[in-house]
Amino acid sequence: MDPVRNPYAPGAGQRPPELAGRGRELDVFDIVLERIARGRPERSLMLTGLRGVGKTVLLNTLRSQAINRLWGSGKIEARPDQSLRRPVAAALHMAVRELAPRHRAPDRIDAFLGVLKAFAQRSAPTGRAGAAPKLRDRWQPGIDVPAASGRADSGDIEIDLVELFTDAAAVASDVGTGIAIFIDEMQDLGPEDVSALCAACHELSQLGAPLIVVGAGLPHLPAVLSAAKSYSERLFRYQRIDRLDRIAADHALCAPAEREEVEYEQKALDLLYEKSGGYPYFVQAYGKATWDHAPRSPITAADVRVAAPEAEAELAVGFFGSRFERATPAEREYMRAMAMLSAVEGESGAAGRDDMDAAVPTAEIARALGRKPASLSPARDALIKKGLIYSGERGTVAFTVPHFGRYLRTQPA
Repeated sequence: MDPVRNPYAPGAGQRPPELAGRGRELDVFDIVLERIARGRPERSLMLTGLRGVGKTVLLNTLRSQAINRLWGSGKIEARPDQSLRRPVAAALHMAVRELAPRHRAPDRIDAFLGVLKAFAQRSAPTGRAGAAPKLRDRWQPGIDVPAASGRADSGDIEIDLVELFTDAAAVASDVGTGIAIFIDEMQDLGPEDVSALCAACHELSQLGAPLIVVGAGLPHLPAVLSAAKSYSERLFRYQRIDRLDRIAADHALCAPAEREEVEYEQKALDLLYEKSGGYPYFVQAYGKATWDHAPRSPITAADVRVAAPEAEAELAVGFFGSRFERATPAEREYMRAMAMLSAVEGESGAAGRDDMDAAVPTAEIARALGRKPASLSPARDALIKKGLIYSGERGTVAFTVPHFGRYLRTQPA
């Protein structure tokens, strides 16, 4: 098989050649956009799921849908060490620039940009934990109008964001369209920023204003939002993004291959689904390796068996190993105990989910390590902050990465 024609794309956030199994999510977002365009009330949208299920790809595709409908849009990636003020200002600046050529009153655009500039420049005198503001937080937006005064510049991020979003929505309403702000890794926002976003979305929903936030994050994102504002459970539409079912996984492999006049034998597809578990990133990784090793069409199960070790070696280094290396010795010990316990839980859990790592009670981890639960809290909290584990329910933890427990169980202690 010609490796130059290999159609598969196992990259972080890289759109696969065939976006299989996400038709429902795309249809739902189309309805949201259409309802808002007609002045109907709608909620902002939150996508949640494990790493490798294609949340970033889906977020980018939803943004393309908004752009195709002539909406203003901007995208940011949240970071735990950065305030929301700078990135959201940059995202809104981009969104309004997309709308400006269609606005009949340039002065109205300039007035909003003045508010946006004031918002961007207004930062607290000290950073988090009493530290001096970092250089990147003193960013100056490239806006050639004077900063406004008295609007979105109080220094209180919640007050300012509500005012900024309201003004931005008014600009979009003038043009007869909307604005969508897309936020990836949303669980990494600080508590004050999460609270401010919830408050802003709440205000917009009450006003029926044409601005929505589309967030993507790990499975515990709903808990993060709920901890900030109790009404967040009713404020957002939540969509769980999971692994592909068998039909969708086969389509993700076969559709791009057929465009290259290549076919798969049924047993090859059976084995590829068994290896990948239906997770989109793994589907692409095993598909790419199999294509490169297959001598001809149709691709057989024997080709998959030959190629699988190479795919697994690449995943072990780039997908699993890079995350494992970020952990300290104490954190690795904690994860190894999780991995052993999740295997036991998985065997006694739901049938047909043996490729999954079950959630594990933190008390069981402490018992396995011969430690008191309180003494393990620093390791657990650090792993949650690093995005390696999450707490979906009180008293339990699970891996954010599919198959990570299985990977750890193969590693020497």
